[in-house]
Amino acid sequence: MLVVDSHAHASPLWFEPIEVLLYQMNVNEVAKTVLIQFASNYDNDYLIECLRRFPGRFSACVVVDTNSPDAPARLEDLAARGATGVRLLCKTRSPGSDNLAIWRKAEGLGMTVSLLGSAEELGSDEFHRIVETFPALKIVIEHFGKPGGEQAPYTVYRRALSLAKHPNTYMKLGGLGELCKRLAPFRPPYFTEVPPYIKMAVEAFGPQRLMYGSNFPPVSHKEGYRVALHALMDYLSYLSQDGLQWIFGQTALQAWKFSEK
Repeated sequence: MLVVDSHAHASPLWFEPIEVLLYQMNVNEVAKTVLIQFASNYDNDYLIECLRRFPGRFSACVVVDTNSPDAPARLEDLAARGATGVRLLCKTRSPGSDNLAIWRKAEGLGMTVSLLGSAEELGSDEFHRIVETFPALKIVIEHFGKPGGEQAPYTVYRRALSLAKHPNTYMKLGGLGELCKRLAPFRPPYFTEVPPYIKMAVEAFGPQRLMYGSNFPPVSHKEGYRVALHALMDYLSYLSQDGLQWIFGQTALQAWKFSEK
């Protein structure tokens, strides 16, 4: 199975450098990874450098200062240098007369948005209208849509999952450690009492609009890179092989553009 990691971080100044991520990728047979810039870091030179140094392995999702009037121009410059995605918040708005200028620019450049927001924000009428405004913009929801500790009948999370009615939306599934506590001592099956959020997401989006994202290196403080990948595979083993191939590789290849070898 071709495995693509849709959410990992790399930096020489914060988290870990690209060589550490490459080690994990190679040991765990992960073919490609989307490099997601971490919040509030507007210097994307390192991500662009990674594209050049390791052609074919990475896609770069950058961050720009969306409070600056020149953010759309900065994004266009980064796209020309190889960036294929931009990380935005549900609440991201641009200054000036067009408060959706950065969203409009991303759509015009054919970029993919990696979207960070809570289930409440995702499910709001205002955000649904934004998604409707940009039907050609691929929007990938991070971290399961951040369901939080909501209890059944999960009204807020179901509203967030209703974004699936828009065909340009996708969702990232991370390791089970993002949603539940690990066993102590740590041993297979690693987790018990997994909340229903993952199966709800599968039902809403279907495998062809879900993708795996490790959240490396923060995942190292939870179950670790390898267990995150394989425990989620085991949890989703009720799906067909075709469904698993979409979630762990093919969906990401549809949603993100990767540098050429």
